[in-house]
Amino acid sequence: MQDATLCELTPATVYRIMALRCAVFVVEQQCPYPDLDGRDEEPDARQLWVAEDGAVLATLRLLAEPDGRARIGRVATAAHARGAGLAAVLMHRALDLAGDRDVVLDAQSQLASWYARFGFVTAGAEFVEDGIPHTPMLRARR
Repeated sequence: MQDATLCELTPATVYRIMALRCAVFVVEQQCPYPDLDGRDEEPDARQLWVAEDGAVLATLRLLAEPDGRARIGRVATAAHARGAGLAAVLMHRALDLAGDRDVVLDAQSQLASWYARFGFVTAGAEFVEDGIPHTPMLRARR
């Protein structure tokens, strides 16, 4: 498991992280959306990923919100690597990096119970984004 800011990443790693996000969200879920939203470039944004033999198998993004909360997003695992617990490893590391801050995320609704395993609770009404139902969730500071 690795984590770094965008400036600390090699171009090849950036490419592989973005390729995985595209493969999962755009191709597999058939959801064209603006993945490159500018937030990856924020000074406090961290990319977390698991790689094997140079291939990125799982990734997530950790952001700092203006109100002081941390935000987890872009959680993706390659189809062939699912079920190995890689996303859970990334979640635990992201929560460690978040420290004592509240952490928010917008879960794809079918995954809300998975995020609940990490202490997240529903924090608002379900909404549809890019054709996919999402549930806002919060993990209060510890």
